[in-house]
Amino acid sequence: MRTLIRGATVITLDRQGDLPMADILIEGAKIIEIAPQLEAASAQVVPAEGFIVIPGLINAHMHTWQTALRGIASNWTLLEYFQKMHAGLATVFEPEDLHIATLVGALNQLNCGTTTLVDWCHNNRTPEHNDAAIAGLRASGLRAAFFHGTPKPDPKPGETPFWERPHPREEVERLLKTYGGHDLLSIGVAVLGPHYATLDVTLHDFRMARDLGLIASLHQGGGPARTPDGWERLEAEGLLGPHVNIVHGHALSDQQLSRFCDLGMSFSAAAENEMTQGHGHPLTGRLRDRGHAPSLGVDLESVLSGDMLTQARVALGMQRSLDNVAYRQQHGSIPPTSTLSTREALQWVTVEGARMLGQLDRLGTLAAGKQADLVMIRATDLNMQPLHDPVSSVVMQTSLANIDSVMVAGQWKKRHGQLLDVNLPPLLQALNASGRKITQALSLS
Repeated sequence: MRTLIRGATVITLDRQGDLPMADILIEGAKIIEIAPQLEAASAQVVPAEGFIVIPGLINAHMHTWQTALRGIASNWTLLEYFQKMHAGLATVFEPEDLHIATLVGALNQLNCGTTTLVDWCHNNRTPEHNDAAIAGLRASGLRAAFFHGTPKPDPKPGETPFWERPHPREEVERLLKTYGGHDLLSIGVAVLGPHYATLDVTLHDFRMARDLGLIASLHQGGGPARTPDGWERLEAEGLLGPHVNIVHGHALSDQQLSRFCDLGMSFSAAAENEMTQGHGHPLTGRLRDRGHAPSLGVDLESVLSGDMLTQARVALGMQRSLDNVAYRQQHGSIPPTSTLSTREALQWVTVEGARMLGQLDRLGTLAAGKQADLVMIRATDLNMQPLHDPVSSVVMQTSLANIDSVMVAGQWKKRHGQLLDVNLPPLLQALNASGRKITQALSLS
């Protein structure tokens, strides 16, 4: 099947740059050509004058299993979250709870313009929980990376605590064998890392990731580290490199951050939630000082909205504020210009997400040969006019109401403001029932 999107303002974020009036020819799952006035016999023509087309957004870090708990943690600090979520609510989840949360959460990502979701699943105490979550991702039609994590309950008397338990390699190998051949799904590991595990567990988990050729993603921050010299030991063992992804990272020293950038490691920030729950300021500026940039993630829909353009806007505004304050303290005046551009913020939720996944050769920008993952934004709407700077309009003006159409691998998943082939009422009914069951079990509703 061939599709010709005609006459759009196209922000490629690739070598072609921004095209004020261009066509996009798509065949199968891939982009064939981007240029003005293309001719394509037998292609389905999609009129796009008055639309901005951008690469599909990439949500680089989200715990999708919490969708049925939207808003429950909005007033919690990180310490409250650990106690009430991981040691509390998480313990009553059954596989069907993971399934409906992951399915509806993934559909919402599509609705908001996200075409690739990194599902950081760490409430999966059985293989059935993993299968249920992955089934939800696949049913949504989203492109997904399932990062297999491990639960974090409080240990019962005589029970080995989670920080002393090696990541279950056999289960990861089962997931690779079962799901490894699916084009829209990849597998990674969400390991504890030196901040949350013993040295033995940390070394085991990083060796496992290396041996299996997987991305090892980990949280870094949130109190004292269980293995203070863990990073030094990991580097000495040759276990660090581009396949390692650090989420948050506030506890890293400047020296560590510089070293990790030199090693090609990636970083994912969750700016809005980091500020909300008490992590600290996002790493954005510290990375930029070293010639690097973060990918961004929603992190927790139990706390905040799942909209990735909001994440770009919050991260941009927060770093500009930090830079402006620093300039005023040094010079006694407002800075003459902004330190960060809206284009950089858009790249955080597209290019950098693809780079973190090791898939920049096929995702993150619009170019011939890449996957046809894209978003059509209706630029004729009240809040979008007049259109002076398309990139700034995308980052600073666009809301969910303007997300008209979403395509994943050449297939429309949303058109004219509506998700396709989805019967939402029974899904929302099941999501609400799951949320009530979970919260009532711990008297939080």
